[in-house]
Amino acid sequence: MKKNILLLFFIFISLGSFATDSLTVCSPSRNICVKIWMEQHLKYCIFENGKLILYPSDIDMILDDGRNFSTNNNIKSFFVKKVSNKIISPVPEKRKIINDNYNQIAIKFRQPYQVEFRVYDDGAAYRFLTLFKDSIIVKNEIANFRFPEHSSAFYPGIHKRPDADIFHTSYEEHFTLRKMDEINDSEVAYNPVLVSPMSGPKIGITESDLEDYPGMFLSGRNSSELRGTFAAYPIEEKMTGGDYPQALVTKRADYIAKTKGTRSYPWRVLIIADEDKQLPTNDLVYRLGSPSRIGDASWVHPGKSTDEWSINVNLFNVPFRSGVNTNSYKYYIDFAKRFGFNRIMMDAGWSDNMDLFKINPNINMDTLVTYAMENGIKISMWTLANSLDRQLDSALARFNRWGVDFIMTDFIDRDDQKTVNFYYRIAKACADHHIMIMFHGAYPPKGFNRTFPNNITREGVMGSEYNIGGDGVTPKHDVTLPFTRMLAGSFDYEPMVFNNSTEKGFRAIEGMVMTQGTRCHQLAMFVVFDNPMEVFGGNPSQAWLEPEFTELMASLPTVWDETKVLDGKVGEYIVTARQKGEDWYVAGMTDWTSRDIDIKFNFLGDGNFKATICKDGVNADRYAADYVLGNRTLTVNDEIKIHLAQGGGFFIKLEKK
Repeated sequence: MKKNILLLFFIFISLGSFATDSLTVCSPSRNICVKIWMEQHLKYCIFENGKLILYPSDIDMILDDGRNFSTNNNIKSFFVKKVSNKIISPVPEKRKIINDNYNQIAIKFRQPYQVEFRVYDDGAAYRFLTLFKDSIIVKNEIANFRFPEHSSAFYPGIHKRPDADIFHTSYEEHFTLRKMDEINDSEVAYNPVLVSPMSGPKIGITESDLEDYPGMFLSGRNSSELRGTFAAYPIEEKMTGGDYPQALVTKRADYIAKTKGTRSYPWRVLIIADEDKQLPTNDLVYRLGSPSRIGDASWVHPGKSTDEWSINVNLFNVPFRSGVNTNSYKYYIDFAKRFGFNRIMMDAGWSDNMDLFKINPNINMDTLVTYAMENGIKISMWTLANSLDRQLDSALARFNRWGVDFIMTDFIDRDDQKTVNFYYRIAKACADHHIMIMFHGAYPPKGFNRTFPNNITREGVMGSEYNIGGDGVTPKHDVTLPFTRMLAGSFDYEPMVFNNSTEKGFRAIEGMVMTQGTRCHQLAMFVVFDNPMEVFGGNPSQAWLEPEFTELMASLPTVWDETKVLDGKVGEYIVTARQKGEDWYVAGMTDWTSRDIDIKFNFLGDGNFKATICKDGVNADRYAADYVLGNRTLTVNDEIKIHLAQGGGFFIKLEKK
């Protein structure tokens, strides 16, 4: 009670010390403060340790009658509360117990709406709440973010596809470091965007609790400002042709959303990090997501799966013709059982893409279902999003009969209001059938995985499958993702291809996919990247030839009690430590620069730990698949140095003796 009185006193002092209608609220440790006031638009700015880090920025909402919330309006009242809470995650991507501590100010205006600001020690967020009796049409939202001059940003600018508008995207771009004064208003990026000022903290811009509303994109505005932009509501669509048909918008309305008059809107989130290594462990977006809507989530089972898409089922050393057929999938089941995977994925091709009940004639599902059950392996299924939507109830019932508890749905490539609602409809239907789901061709989770823990992961990342046809998935890209894309939630990268290459040696070869960087670089991804449902994207025929390495890979957990980033710099390198029970797992990755990493084990508990160490071999700079696998004993007082080759990595498994 005394703390709340002090907090209110601080706010009232702030109200008197600034212009009329201005308020200030600070984080629990008071390292981050947000000032809010009314001018032509509602404005806010952010201070860290007394230094201005987000310059005065406009926020507003414009309705279809031309009325905007700021016109002829002022602050009517406000309410402040201090929250100290713990969230227990049923699918812990970073940690099981999440501290959720913040100070919040809810501001009421003369018009029927409110704005809430939450201020944390590692970021800040705001959202609108409307209080209209009837439904409303939102014509646009103003969400501007103004930074110091000469700032740069890791900006995933969208490459417009030729058959659709800029708001059709698979959310699979590079996070390219750009000077903000070079980003113009015709360019569009999805979020997260990570802003890097010349001095001071880095700031990640994203959103959370996106529901019944379009996702936020970001464009350039002036020399040091980013502007939120939103896909208008689709009113006409057409289906594309080809093997993977999807609905493209051919005409949009002049508004972004038609929605309930009384509701809350998505959080606009600013993640603040003084050191790069603070970014990958930040779970602010998850904290801001709506609580779970699926009740008991004990049926949600994270784990590891295989997938045959990247290698085009190009098996070898087998007595049958490989391909999308019964024998190949039985081989995958045998592989999963031998090495400890708990499931296999049957990717595109097991059925007609447009009809989930028209099974590929080369596949006998009854035989596979029986064989999988006998071996204790789950079967998971790929679906085309449009087909799943049309056949939803009957398809999920069929999956239940097959014992399928995990599906993928693909080729969505939008996040306008109509499409965002699709995610909720599909996730709820899957939850009703106790089926986990992974969305591909999808925007990042943005807190959705807290609301629907059965949405166990998503794509929304340029991952390993891009090695099929191009050279864009580089070690530099890999060590950028934990500091950028991962701010908005886990992602399905599908690592661990066994054909590894140097920078000069890489070739994109269909059916013989290879990756840039070393074998240990690939192995480290299972620890560095958040993903509760890790997918092995390599060739099991190669993995059979290296049983000790494959057993190590398959033994890794996918959910964690705690996560620490020991060191890292965005786009250069990262070293991550994760805890599961009494055991720890440490992994590191570098860009194309070789480097020596010093690792202190002061995070360990008392006692001895058996350390299984996999590191780049002495020739990994020339033969990227070269690695050394060995064991030793380590304690909390030990420190070791590990050399990472160009594009290299390492992995350490620490088991309490």
